[in-house]
Amino acid sequence: MILNPSLLDTCRYEGCTLTGALSVTTHVRDAVTVVHGPKGCTHHNFSLLHATSLDNDGIIIPNIVSSNLLDTDIVFGGEPALDRTLDAVTKKNPSAVFVLSTCIVETIGDDVAMVCGVDRSIPIISVPTAGFLGGTFQSGVNNALIALAGVAAPCAKNRGVNIIGEKNLEYEVDENFSEVSRLLDVLGLTVNTRFVHDLRADSIAALGAAQVNILRDPGLLPVGEYLRQRFGTPYIPSFPVGMAATIAFLKTTADACGVDCHTAVAEEQALQEVTLSDFSDLSGASVSCDPAGMDPAAVQAVHEMADALRIHIDPEGYALPLSVASPVGSAGVRRMLHRWRRAIHA
Repeated sequence: MILNPSLLDTCRYEGCTLTGALSVTTHVRDAVTVVHGPKGCTHHNFSLLHATSLDNDGIIIPNIVSSNLLDTDIVFGGEPALDRTLDAVTKKNPSAVFVLSTCIVETIGDDVAMVCGVDRSIPIISVPTAGFLGGTFQSGVNNALIALAGVAAPCAKNRGVNIIGEKNLEYEVDENFSEVSRLLDVLGLTVNTRFVHDLRADSIAALGAAQVNILRDPGLLPVGEYLRQRFGTPYIPSFPVGMAATIAFLKTTADACGVDCHTAVAEEQALQEVTLSDFSDLSGASVSCDPAGMDPAAVQAVHEMADALRIHIDPEGYALPLSVASPVGSAGVRRMLHRWRRAIHA
């Protein structure tokens, strides 16, 4: 038995499954999320989501309700408490209700799906989110996206593209979306649905209409596979990270959508040359970086830009500020280089 696991064993440090699912369901703005469990689980996550919204210059109150399990419910079963909560919530006539389970509910064996299956005239969608048997934040995100996608029926295709699984808790979520939208625009493509970011429940019905799905990162591959099987929609496994990956993204997306990309690629390469020229003052600098905990794609982008600008990576050099989030597209690389410049010339 390993009593002191390495920090590289990241599966033990990926956060709560319930929080991951809530980061998805609370972005369906006209729906209600019921957390079936003790009120502390709801309070903790409400505070986190509200604080993150404020940090991103938003004032959004997450629409979360707790079934408020008490000691007696845990001993004798919490299904009646969930049933009462759903009766109360549906009287307010939301567009849909998402029911998320907690670790204690799975431990005592409540049949959440059975309670949710009672006809209450509006959709009641159960999302398995108890993480005590090995679930992570990412599995909560995936479970929620798959459960919500199950509401949508196949429909006629359009020329739009779906953005799947944006990281709603990261600070640059809107900047990253804007960059991917820009890249799609130069290919003559438009966004069909942001699944799920700041939308209404009825927008989910159009999920199957897109000609391709773009996943936020490879952790969403189970979602991409589910959508491919349900709607026949191919997917691109990640947002582009770094300059070379951005060019590859344009080519792959164009191929998937059957459009020509030669002009778009030439324009993007010219834009990237301008960026390299704008930051040529960094050439020759010696920098150090600690890639621990970073996404491998982000580490590759760091080395890509160091090589392109002839920056030397040296343990004794200026310590580079490395964001946990990966630099998405050419715009993300430019923001990263701005941070490098401030550190080097400080």
